[in-house]
Amino acid sequence: MYDGKPMKAPSPGGHPGPRLSTRLAARVLRHDPAYGLSTLYFGDGELRVPMVDAPIDSGVMVVIDARDVSVALSRPMDVSITNRFPGMIVEMERLALPYVRVTFELGASRLHALVTSESVERLALEIGLRAWAMVKTVAIVDIAAQPRSVPTPRRWPSAGKPD
Repeated sequence: MYDGKPMKAPSPGGHPGPRLSTRLAARVLRHDPAYGLSTLYFGDGELRVPMVDAPIDSGVMVVIDARDVSVALSRPMDVSITNRFPGMIVEMERLALPYVRVTFELGASRLHALVTSESVERLALEIGLRAWAMVKTVAIVDIAAQPRSVPTPRRWPSAGKPD
């Protein structure tokens, strides 16, 4: 699971500025070959990602680049971004202009977004604000097998049985 600290990787050529990411342990729930997508469960929800070469119920580690996380103040509707998570902003760190690291608490998980200081001002982002973090499915490309324990989704009670 996530250790609470942003990971900094070297910036690849042509991409100036900080490179921050979040690592999430997840479980493969299903594959959708018609769309070339897989659904992964992590502790606070589901992620749709490009097809993962791992069997259903196996563990994977997902790395989400903070550059690929967008912020919305209201529930995102009519957008192409599939992965949308409600959360609370719990940390903000001003980096070298124009960058600001915004950290969302989604429940048990934290997710970093890298936004501009202009966006922080325009959206009036602040610690304690409830907002939505969004991650494009096609942006999630760093997924590796994770043999250790992974989160198990809550199973719904069977029909006709008491809760």
